[in-house]
Amino acid sequence: MQAKDFLLELGLEELPPKAMPVLMQSLRQLMEAALQTAELSYREIEVLGAPRRLSLVIRGLAEKQQDREVERRGPAKQAAFDAEGKPTRALLGFAKSCQAEVDDLQLLETDKGAWMMFRAKEAGRSAEAILPELILQSLQQLPIAKRMRWGASRDEFIRPLHWLVALLGEDVLPLEIFGITSGRETRGHRAHSPGVLTIESIARYRDQLREAKVIVDFDERKASIRQQIHHVVGQVFPAAEANGIHAVIDEDLLTEVTALTDWPVAMIGRFEERFLEVPAECLISTMKENQKYFHIVGADNAMLAAFVFIANLDSKDPEKVVAGNERVVRPRLSDAAFFYETDRKQTLESRLPKLESILFQKSLGTVLEKSKRLEKLAAAVAERIGADTTMAARAGLLSKADLVSDMVLEFPELQGTMGRYYAIHDGEPAVVAEAIEAHYWPRFAGDRAPQSTVAASVALADRLDTLTGIFGIGQAPTGTKDPFALRRAALGVLRISIEHHLEMDLSEIIGAAMSGYSDTASFEPGLQQVVFDYVFDRFRNLYEEQGVSSAAFLAVRKRPVRSPYEFHQRILAVESFRTMPEAEALIAANKRVSNILAKSNLPEDANQQGSIDEGLLQSDEERALFDRVVRSEEATHPLLNSGKFAEALSQLAQLKSVTDDFFDKVMVMTDDAALRENRLNLLKRLRALFLNIADIAELSS
Repeated sequence: MQAKDFLLELGLEELPPKAMPVLMQSLRQLMEAALQTAELSYREIEVLGAPRRLSLVIRGLAEKQQDREVERRGPAKQAAFDAEGKPTRALLGFAKSCQAEVDDLQLLETDKGAWMMFRAKEAGRSAEAILPELILQSLQQLPIAKRMRWGASRDEFIRPLHWLVALLGEDVLPLEIFGITSGRETRGHRAHSPGVLTIESIARYRDQLREAKVIVDFDERKASIRQQIHHVVGQVFPAAEANGIHAVIDEDLLTEVTALTDWPVAMIGRFEERFLEVPAECLISTMKENQKYFHIVGADNAMLAAFVFIANLDSKDPEKVVAGNERVVRPRLSDAAFFYETDRKQTLESRLPKLESILFQKSLGTVLEKSKRLEKLAAAVAERIGADTTMAARAGLLSKADLVSDMVLEFPELQGTMGRYYAIHDGEPAVVAEAIEAHYWPRFAGDRAPQSTVAASVALADRLDTLTGIFGIGQAPTGTKDPFALRRAALGVLRISIEHHLEMDLSEIIGAAMSGYSDTASFEPGLQQVVFDYVFDRFRNLYEEQGVSSAAFLAVRKRPVRSPYEFHQRILAVESFRTMPEAEALIAANKRVSNILAKSNLPEDANQQGSIDEGLLQSDEERALFDRVVRSEEATHPLLNSGKFAEALSQLAQLKSVTDDFFDKVMVMTDDAALRENRLNLLKRLRALFLNIADIAELSS
C-alpha cells in the first residue's frame, strides 16, 4: 500500500503565546487517537507552531485503510427457512440489512447449532475521504478556554482563521474549515515577507518558510533563542564564562518568547546602574512580566545593569532596536524605583490598619483579622515545635502587611519578598524578615519549604487558619474546583512537618486554629476531625507521586497517628518491610489473624491486651510463639518510643518461622473454650505488635 505525507497549516491571527504549547501537544494527541480509531496507519506525526500558524505534518500516511473481512451472524437455521424450505421473513430481513441476496448467505454449522452467515470484504476508505472528518473533529476537541467568533460567521476558534493549507502528497486536499477553502498559499514574516507564498511541496515547507523569515518548528526556535542568548552575552561581555556572567533563562519565559517570535534575534540592552539600588526581584519582575526580558547576573549572582531581549526581526539597524528597548524599559524601572522608595517611608506595622480594606473571605473577615489570628496561632505552633514564640508572633502579625504596599499592588508575585525587604529596613529581627517571605513556601510542587522553625510556624499557621476557616463555613473543595487552594495548603502542611521533623499533634493545632475565630457557632460540626482527615488524606497524593502504594498508605492510615512526621516515618518503615523476604508470609498471617479475631468477637485493638495463661500453652509451637511475642514486645518497645519504626518491623520479621509453625500445627478455634480464648489472646498479642506500627494486613493483595 502506498504512503503519502500530509500537511495542514491553519493561518491565524496572533496566537496567545501561553496557549500555543498546549494547542500543539493536544492536536498531536487528538490526531494520533483519531488515526488509530480510523485504522489509518502512519509513520510519524509532527505539530509545528509559530505566532500566526498552527501546522500538522503526518509522514508516511497510508493511502487508505486496510480492506476488512466483514462477518455477521443471522438467524438460526430453523428460523431461517419454513417447512417448505423457503426463506422466512427473518432471513429476508437479515439479507436486506446486509445489502445482499439470500443466495449470498452461507450456512455455518457448529457443535452448538447452525446459523446463516454473511461474509464479505469491505474496501478500506481512502485517506482523502477520512482526513477532513478527523481534522474537524480534532479541532473541535482542542482545549480552548475562550473561543472567538469573527465576521458574520457563527464559527468559533481560538483566533480568526485567515488562510488554510492542506496538501496530501503533491495535491491539495479539498477541505473547508470555518468558511476558508484549502489551498497551498501561506504567508511569511509580517515585515520581511508580507506577501503570499505558494508552498511547492511538503518536503520544501520548512525551507520555504525559513526563506520567508519564519522558523515554523517551535522546538527549533526555542533552541535557537537559548543558543543566541548565550552567544550574545559572550559577545558583549568579554570572558563572560570565565567571570560567571550569564543570562538567567527562565524556562516559562523562554517558552513564551518562543511563541511570540517567527524569526528570533537576541540582543542586549542596558540601563542605568542607579536602578540596581532597587531589590533585584523588583527589576526582574518588571522586565520579565512587562517586557519579556532575560536579566543578566555576574559570578556572585548579583544582577548587572543589562538584559537580553528577543527581537522578532533581523534589523538592518540593530542599534536603533536596542535603543528603542532601552527607552521602553527605563520608565518601568523608574516606576519600580519610585514604588520602592515610597514604600519605605512607611513601616510594615503602620500599614496594618489598611489590611482592614482587604477581604479575606466575606464570612471570615478581613486580612487584618487574619493577621491577628496568625499572631496568636503562629506563637501556639512555635511553642509546640520548639521555635521562638515571640518572633513567630511578630512575623505572623506582619506577614500580610506588604499586600498594601505600592510594589506588591503593582507586582502581586512579590508578596512576601517585599515584606522581607521592608522588614529589614524597619529594623525588624532577621528571623522575622525571613519568615515574612518564607511563610508562603512551598508555593507549588517542587518549591522549597521554609528553612527556619519560626518561618515554619507562620507557614503552618497561615495554612491551617485558612483550612479551618474555609472548611468551617462549608466551602470544602469539590471535584476540580478549589478556589482557596486548600489542597496545596494541606500538602504544604505535610511537607513542612516532614522536612522539619516536627513531632506535633496536628489535631491539637487545628483546635488552636479554630479557637482563633470569634464566631465558631456556625462552623461545620466535627470540624476538627474533618480538617485533620482532609490534611492526612493528602498523603495519598503525595505518596502516589513518589511511587508508594495506596496499600501502604491505608495500612498506616488505619492507625491513630496524629503527627504528620510520624505518619511519614511509619510509611517509610512499611515500604522497607515490604521488600523483606519474610514480608509476604507475615502479611498473610496478619490477614488471617485479623479474620479469626473478627469472627471471635474479641476486640482487635493494640491497646487491649488479653491475658494469656501459660499453663494452657500445650504444644511446642504455642510456647515458641508466646516466647517470641514476649521477647518482641520487649525489643520493640524502646524502638517505638524513639520512632524507629523500620527497626521495629525488622525485629518483627523474625516472627515468621514461629508464626508459620503455629498455624501449621495448632488449631485455634478448638472446642475447649478456655484453650480457644487463650490462643485467641496469643494471636491478639501477635497482631498488636504489628498494629503498633501499621495494619500490615492491608498490604495483602
